[in-house]
Amino acid sequence: MQIALFVALAGASCVAASAATEAPAIAEFDQAFAGISDYTCILHVHEANATQSQDRVYQYSFMKQHYVKTLILDGNGKGSGGVWVGGNQVNGHLGGILSGIHLKIGLHDPRAVSLRGVTIPEALLPGVIDDYGTIPGKLTEIDGGKVGGVETDRLELTVTDAASNHDVTEQILYLSKQTHWPVRQIMYSGSQIVLDESVDDLKTNVGLTQSDFPF
Repeated sequence: MQIALFVALAGASCVAASAATEAPAIAEFDQAFAGISDYTCILHVHEANATQSQDRVYQYSFMKQHYVKTLILDGNGKGSGGVWVGGNQVNGHLGGILSGIHLKIGLHDPRAVSLRGVTIPEALLPGVIDDYGTIPGKLTEIDGGKVGGVETDRLELTVTDAASNHDVTEQILYLSKQTHWPVRQIMYSGSQIVLDESVDDLKTNVGLTQSDFPF
């Protein structure tokens, strides 16, 4: 029931506001996110941790304020998934013939986190933006060119203290110039890529309800 996605660490609003001034793409995303109630997307994720690596495809659903559901569509653990509705537990299930058996486990249980220890709530796309506004380091914004045919803005964060940031020394985020949502994120630990994740088939305000998040 391992669940992986973007790393998200919420930070102080005053820090985020300062970063938004330095990087307009952050403020543009915040405005776009304020106008939606839910979203779904497909995530293509490569993670590495020391000599281990993992490639997965996820289906991902989110509804404000704290409803999250994931399903592994391809890769290790295919068919597994989990639901988080706040608190310190996840309602998860394995794939295959065991998919009908649901088990509530701790949020930080090894079965409920990614290869790099990311929990379900840490995977929220808004948290990706929070990272770039709150993690200490040098933040810059430049034109990102086309990524998957989409014109983008590129945020680059050179991290001050990698030890307090999952050993990530640099992280790069591409956001669509049209929608202002994340398109791709790449994280480095030194010269090694430890996360390469792309967002596909993003849909907002699809009409999700609490019944879509069985817990």
